[in-house]
Amino acid sequence: MKLIIVSSIIGASCAFAPAATGPKATMRMSAEPEQQETPEKVVYSVLSEPDPFFMDGKGEAAAAVVAPINGWVPDGSKPLFGLPGALPPMGYFDPIGFARDGNSLNDIKRYREAEVQHGRVAMIAFVGYLAGEAISGPFSINGPANDQLQQMPLPAFILLSVGIAAVELKRATTGWVEPDLSQWTRTLFTLRDNYYPGDIGFDPLGLKPTDAKDFANIQTKELQNGRLAMIGVAGICAQELINHKTIMATIDFYTKFYSGIDPYA
Repeated sequence: MKLIIVSSIIGASCAFAPAATGPKATMRMSAEPEQQETPEKVVYSVLSEPDPFFMDGKGEAAAAVVAPINGWVPDGSKPLFGLPGALPPMGYFDPIGFARDGNSLNDIKRYREAEVQHGRVAMIAFVGYLAGEAISGPFSINGPANDQLQQMPLPAFILLSVGIAAVELKRATTGWVEPDLSQWTRTLFTLRDNYYPGDIGFDPLGLKPTDAKDFANIQTKELQNGRLAMIGVAGICAQELINHKTIMATIDFYTKFYSGIDPYA
């Protein structure tokens, strides 16, 4: 559990970049060597209705540059290439500049991949903190969740590590391009073109919408809850590192303190 919790906290610090309205992320296209480089935007779009600008010579709508993935096509004219994830009142919130103008499509997808996956881990970790401290688990593991990992027997810890490694390996083979040392600059840290960040194909309850708008809405909900969970788990972990008490014990302590009751009595 502690390994999962640590992973979620790392994700919260490196992958907090929502999307919707604001400064625009674009792709840079290099000019000829003898010419001055000028940034250009490559716009990807899906045409629901014919548009004269995208007509071919026969008066028919031109095909999209990239096939839709879950109804999303990268659009360089929009923030984060049109990925969902922003809601009022924060809207497009990127104070550190992870999605600043000029980032490549692969970088944006990689940041979103990190954000959504760590958000999921944080949501699981939040439930794990509360459940793990409320119920005495196997091997008589109890107490603050921060201190439970070292209580695990070695065989159980090895099985946990193997399970986490298997899940991560499955995710890597689903979404990431296999590294090629002969072309490492183009294959290292590169997501597949047809991969939607976070969509690893795991949906046992069949909750994934087929409609593009519904999918964007549910993705936004997941991202918002994941972001809140990352902040919450970071706070819980920090609190337990300070006082080495369970969450409920901490709540009880401060309830007595602010009620004028000596919490140490």
